[in-house]
Amino acid sequence: MTSEIIRIQTNARMSQVVIANGFVHLAGQVPEVAGRSVTEQTNEVLVRIDALLALAGVDKTRLVSANIWLSDPKHFADFNAVWEAWVPAGQAPTRACVQALLMKPGCDVEVAVTALARIAT
Repeated sequence: MTSEIIRIQTNARMSQVVIANGFVHLAGQVPEVAGRSVTEQTNEVLVRIDALLALAGVDKTRLVSANIWLSDPKHFADFNAVWEAWVPAGQAPTRACVQALLMKPGCDVEVAVTALARIAT
């Protein structure tokens, strides 16, 4: 195992992706446009996650965990409908989902995931 840390899309505040210790860690992803339906917000967030995982050389079949924040429990069913269609059958990661006041007004969904990195050959 290497002690190297790779950071992708880094700025003064954070990195969108950090690859370390054999894992790919994604920052919490929120929709660009707030105020849309939870279904639309969730779809946008998952598209962003797919793109960031691709930058790290992996995909959602490598997910090991997911942390989900919803602004209100009433969004749980709508979120889950999109999530369950997105996660490959038999490949669901561990998951936590909680209610939280999100920092961006009108934002109802935030998702952060961790995936197993590809082993260099």
